[in-house]
Amino acid sequence: MSLPFWLLSPIVVLFYHRVADSCPNDWTISNDRFQAQIVWLRERFEIISLVEAQQRMGSATSRHPAACITFDDGYADNCRRAIPWLLDQGVPFTYFVATSHVLEGRPFAHDIARGCPLDPNTPEQIRQLAAAGVELGAHTRNHPDIASIDDEAVLHNEIVGSMQDLEQLTGRRVRYFAFPFGMQHNLSAEAFRIAFRAGLWGVCSAYGGYNLPGDDPFHIHRIHGDPSWARFCNTVTADPRKYRRIARFKPGDYRSESHCVPRLQ
Repeated sequence: MSLPFWLLSPIVVLFYHRVADSCPNDWTISNDRFQAQIVWLRERFEIISLVEAQQRMGSATSRHPAACITFDDGYADNCRRAIPWLLDQGVPFTYFVATSHVLEGRPFAHDIARGCPLDPNTPEQIRQLAAAGVELGAHTRNHPDIASIDDEAVLHNEIVGSMQDLEQLTGRRVRYFAFPFGMQHNLSAEAFRIAFRAGLWGVCSAYGGYNLPGDDPFHIHRIHGDPSWARFCNTVTADPRKYRRIARFKPGDYRSESHCVPRLQ
């Protein structure tokens, strides 16, 4: 007999983009609000790494409420206050980077479209994060909609290429990939296969949902760290009605090829 939902202690994985006090938009949260959210989380959840989250997903039960912190894209503003504060507080987090934007110093198209081009992280900032022990993850090279790519070579270049860029830049192993945009219509079964064949430990979507013991640990579901305090608290609070309402993306049998063995070293 399966355990009741509330005894499974869902793992809430949050994603943020940019923490700053200027150029407010849907993907920016102020430093004060961000810190308040993390303090609120620490009082109610155990904040853990993605590795620990996967271990709990692969177990039969998890009786301790847990949360993970992640960032997408790679904005230079995050290194001004948010990341130094997280490091000082000893809060684990994973930082996903669109590598061509970092290596070329190229602003993101969605910021240019709003007339507010923002600086991406510099290569040196990424090296410093790696040296500080931050888990760095791949987020493609050019931040495309993965599902719109039909050419397997292009898809491989975006996913595996970004992983290789980060590994060459930092000398550190890259274990995770996050889909740009991350909604169900931005995912693809072929992308899951490429990521698994490349030896990545897991991929992250961004369309919501909790992660429960018994779920596929390769696919990590994430929830937006909403700047609205009311929406943030409501979304993060585990509610079985919200969990069951989200239809999950079905990637198919991406593990089917016998040589698809993740790099576990």
